[in-house]
Amino acid sequence: MSPPAKPTIAIAGLAIETSTFHAGRTPAEAFHPRRGTAEITAYHTAVLDSHTPNTTTTTGSGKTTPPLKLRDAANWVGALTGHALPGGQVCPAGYKQLEQDLLRRLRDIGQVDAEADLLRRVRDVVGPDCVVSASMDLHGNVSRELAHMCDLLTCYRTAPHVDVVETRVRACVNLLEVLRRRREEGKNFRPFKTWVPVPILLPGEQTSTRDEPARSIYAAVPGVEAVDGVLDASVWVGYAWADAPRNRAAVVVTGWAEDSVGRGAEKLARLFWDSREEFHFVAPTGSMAECLDTALERIKDETKRPFFISDSGDNPTAGASGFNTWGLARVLEREEFKNPGGPQVIYASVPDPSPLIQDAVVGMTATIPVGRGLEGELDKELTLTGRVHSVKHGDKDAKTEVVLQVGSVFVILTENRKPYHKEKDFTDLDLEPRKADIVIVKIGYLEPELYDMANGWMLGLTPGGVDQDLVRLGHKEIRRPMFPMDKTFEKEPDLSARIIAMSNEPLEGPDE
Repeated sequence: MSPPAKPTIAIAGLAIETSTFHAGRTPAEAFHPRRGTAEITAYHTAVLDSHTPNTTTTTGSGKTTPPLKLRDAANWVGALTGHALPGGQVCPAGYKQLEQDLLRRLRDIGQVDAEADLLRRVRDVVGPDCVVSASMDLHGNVSRELAHMCDLLTCYRTAPHVDVVETRVRACVNLLEVLRRRREEGKNFRPFKTWVPVPILLPGEQTSTRDEPARSIYAAVPGVEAVDGVLDASVWVGYAWADAPRNRAAVVVTGWAEDSVGRGAEKLARLFWDSREEFHFVAPTGSMAECLDTALERIKDETKRPFFISDSGDNPTAGASGFNTWGLARVLEREEFKNPGGPQVIYASVPDPSPLIQDAVVGMTATIPVGRGLEGELDKELTLTGRVHSVKHGDKDAKTEVVLQVGSVFVILTENRKPYHKEKDFTDLDLEPRKADIVIVKIGYLEPELYDMANGWMLGLTPGGVDQDLVRLGHKEIRRPMFPMDKTFEKEPDLSARIIAMSNEPLEGPDE
């Protein structure tokens, strides 16, 4: 008997977290789109070279064949993928450009994997019989409509996200399993999907899986997934810095046994809801002034250096513009840092697309104004005068990076927005964060390398597009009641599992 034909699976999609609380916009080029099979499959080598479970076979002669790699289990074809840094809402013209390019490529290759509005249009191209599997960030939002149009949904189980490859592998393996069952049971076969919206909307800085209760919630996911008849279980925290009805936590469980997926989804949703009062910030918090006061006291002990401060309100990796000067201004106004011999501070970063940083030369004294004036007092113009410490050209995100020493503060200026998550991001600029006294980064919870470097840190509750004070932001479009905006509920939320119609069947009933 000849082996069954390999399925053809397309890789397509766009990813970004967008804050609706600032005026910045994300252009198409920020997605760094990858096009075509060669480029996209090369980028996903770590995923495609992973092995599929349960594919080891023993021949009649007793020889065992090794498990299949994902790349050998299907014909993988690339359409278009793009992943932008979190930021402002996507420019309509840029989105349309990417959407049309992606759909044109899908028409050429005929298969799909995508989401949301894009997924509706993708369905127009591929039709109702195509099985769609999506891997997502746990900070995404899963609407009822998205749960309907996707056949398989899974998401990260760690924050910080250290399981990106594993999540993509899981999405591929789940898809292959459904396609295998379709060959055996007929092309109309699809798994059951249960969806439970949970009326909680919290920032990632209160839901890190490093700490409780998120650690225990996500630790419970594999147990639900291991139940007979369950294929996948996933929990989304949701994205707190956009104001739309779909923004909230959610649970999706898929599998072959309707009762099992329903019970599993309700168990995880109940665990999340019952833990709502236990969520807390992942580090000590304070205003920027309080963080600086603490840092200056701590670094009197050499073993407490470097001390890290997160300028969290303007965190570009959560969706803020990154252009705010408010935090930097609070640092530079301190007398302790006005002399070059003062405590060494690294501040990352403020974008400045003006020609001034592109023309900077190491050793020169430069005067560079930063701030766009689009966010009022938060990004008003701030004039910096100092010695150019280092210059780097050609970074994928920043393009040009300049370090300007102002007093004892080494300010990183960039042509375009860039996250500073790794030690190499600093050492490439002739900065030594391990030897600095204070390192201030526009970030939320510290990414693993920064976390390991820090000898103490605080989360600065600073204003901006991703302000940790959600009440201060003033959501108007989210569904209410919503915790923590609403501390009391007139009645318990409905945490019953909703069986979502198969993607090739109509979605009936009221939206919720």
